[in-house]
Amino acid sequence: QVQLVESGGGLVQAGGSLRLACAASGRTFSSYVMGWFRQAPGKEREFVAAISRSGGFTNYGDPAKGRFTISRDNAKNMVYLQMNRLKPEDTAVYYCAADEAFYPGNRHHDYDYWGQGTQVTVSS
Repeated sequence: QVQLVESGGGLVQAGGSLRLACAASGRTFSSYVMGWFRQAPGKEREFVAAISRSGGFTNYGDPAKGRFTISRDNAKNMVYLQMNRLKPEDTAVYYCAADEAFYPGNRHHDYDYWGQGTQVTVSS
């Protein structure tokens, strides 16, 4: 089992940047594919990005392509989401998730472990 704790959310103006972090504890971190999802009020949970166990392969959802970058540091049990050129429509609670899989998929129901989420608010 793995425990996940997100941090780094906050209020930022449109065009700004934020870096989210997710700290993992428990079983071997490098055994997990890691993902970021987000959920805005009244909307379904949406895939943002995912990264393979080694960090050598990444997968991005359409809202993230060209603006967000996912990375991980297996030595520190951390995964990050660098978000640039933020837009008001990026406002949501962002969740870190872990999955014992080989492929960093985009389906939220494939992920077994979730953090509590961190709020990101982008003002116009």
